[in-house]
Amino acid sequence: MNNDVTSHGGPHHGAPGPHTLGRWPTDRARLHPDRVAIVDRGVELTYRDLDERSRALAEAWRRAGYRRGDRVATLVGNSAEHVIAFFSCARAGLVLVPLSWRLTAPELTDQLTQADPAVLLVEEETETLARGALARVAAPVPTAYVGQVGVEAPVSAPWHSNHDNTAYAEGQLPLAAAGRPGARLDQAGPVQDEDPLLMVFTSGSSARPKAAVLTHASCFWTNLSLSRTLELDETDVVLSVLPQFHVGGWNIQPLLAWWTGATVVLERSFDPGRALCLIAEHKVTTMMGVPTHYARLSEHPTFDRTDLTALRSAVVGGAPMPAPLLRIFHQHGVALTQGYGLTEAGPNVLCVPPRHAMDRVGWAGVPYPHVEVALADPATGAHLSGPGTGELLVRGPGMFAGYFRDEPATRAIWRDGWLATGDVATRDDAGYLRVVDRLRNIYISGGENVAPAEVEAALRMHPAVEDVVVVGVPDTRWGERGVALVVRRPGVVTDAADLIEHCRERLAAFKVPTAVHFVRELHYGSLGKVAREAALEAALAAEDAGATTAYVRPGGLS
Repeated sequence: MNNDVTSHGGPHHGAPGPHTLGRWPTDRARLHPDRVAIVDRGVELTYRDLDERSRALAEAWRRAGYRRGDRVATLVGNSAEHVIAFFSCARAGLVLVPLSWRLTAPELTDQLTQADPAVLLVEEETETLARGALARVAAPVPTAYVGQVGVEAPVSAPWHSNHDNTAYAEGQLPLAAAGRPGARLDQAGPVQDEDPLLMVFTSGSSARPKAAVLTHASCFWTNLSLSRTLELDETDVVLSVLPQFHVGGWNIQPLLAWWTGATVVLERSFDPGRALCLIAEHKVTTMMGVPTHYARLSEHPTFDRTDLTALRSAVVGGAPMPAPLLRIFHQHGVALTQGYGLTEAGPNVLCVPPRHAMDRVGWAGVPYPHVEVALADPATGAHLSGPGTGELLVRGPGMFAGYFRDEPATRAIWRDGWLATGDVATRDDAGYLRVVDRLRNIYISGGENVAPAEVEAALRMHPAVEDVVVVGVPDTRWGERGVALVVRRPGVVTDAADLIEHCRERLAAFKVPTAVHFVRELHYGSLGKVAREAALEAALAAEDAGATTAYVRPGGLS
């Protein structure tokens, strides 16, 4: 795999590759120019607008000297202008690098250094954060505001001490730096399928975030496989609430919607009351969210009286959907499609068809079309046949091209043509898979493997448990032992001994946590996944402080 982003995909043949995404706005504008492509904070953008404005911005990139493979970093919220920037990059052969506005300035500095962008696009809401990050970057990064007319307006004054004092004319882009480092291969000619398109930073839950590179072909095949399970057409209206610095903000519904001519209602942040209003007002037919999103919707005072008749389906990812929450939405006529994926796979890998949602609670599903999966023995690497448990491997045309300028990490994740997910999964006789836990989350206590997710599921069955995370902490005798951090549900009485006894009734002795600590809240990432490093630090601190309210020896161990 290439460790940069300057793939050319073979001969140019005088035309863009057949799977390049820059052609999508033109194709849709030709068929239905006046159909609404985007609703952004009440403002509508038609497919004609999307085509014309992304085409104009693509030409502006070329005139300003940007070349195929150059990175365009963005620090903006979900917006029509961000979508225009994406399709302009697709047309011009540039790579969109959406950065998270939820990060700190030092974290952004690190990602800007890794991405080595040719330009950074910002908006008023992120200006202060951008200034703080750029002040720490060693090399200057030309910076421009994302504009209201589809062509970005550069900032009026330099933000970095190494910038010159050039003031760019309104509506123009900063000129590309002639001596900018990076691949200097001939980049003339049309955009090709294997050219990079989207560069998304992974969550970095266990290490420094890495930049995963998705090509035009990756995105094409990911959306084609999604369309074979979640069918969209020009009559659909998609509510998009995932932030666009996540791959799911593009490749789970929005891009498929713009390919098929549907309308996307963009939201910059998730507010359950506003989301319910938008669902009713725009007659939203489908959406994607994590379990936390759906829980907040169901708990909102207006949920039961909101008109959900148009919402025929919804996609849930990030974590398994609890059965009670599934039932609530099914009772309201909303068919939920559960799924599993990861950035490096585009992200879609597994899904549970809506008709099996209730009898497959907790399962991740079967592979999407055009996706193959396998299970490997974590110890030997040998592939397992039939039912079994092992590390989940994935392959298919939607896989990523590698980590940007990180050949060792890229080599490490590929095994004989298979992408190693780092997740442990169980497969049954019917070929359905359930993700047990992250391989790195599993701890070994007295020689026995323990999956925290399994223990957490048992604890969530207790009426007093509102939220929980289980981590393995070092132990001189057992190697590691499980410690639970629990958020108590208001008004329900319990103590640590009660919860441990609850686990004893449902789990093998070696899986029962040795200690329970009650906390006010757990820290979560942007996609609703608990921050396990922070949880481990909290557990260790509680243990050191002697705050354990119950402690038991890991049972059944010798």
